[in-house]
Amino acid sequence: MILESDPDHITETFSFGLPFFKYKKKMLCYLYYSKKYKRHYISFYHGDRIHYPELIQDGRKKFKILLIDMDKDLPVSFIMNIIDDIKQYI
Repeated sequence: MILESDPDHITETFSFGLPFFKYKKKMLCYLYYSKKYKRHYISFYHGDRIHYPELIQDGRKKFKILLIDMDKDLPVSFIMNIIDDIKQYI
């Protein structure tokens, strides 16, 4: 869904051994697993510039994360709204 939302500008790659999505060749978000929370998450670059109470900063300077509950449906619309908001800062 992320790639399909803007196929001319969003690409996927591996950086630092992690699956990254880039917007116009600049960091957008990546996927990872939190040992602290024992859950997968999506981390948004420039997350510090947006306000969503569901996102966790945990001392990160530029990133905020959204924890993924593997027992629930992925909040695709919510994730896409965050990405749309972040794209204005890239």
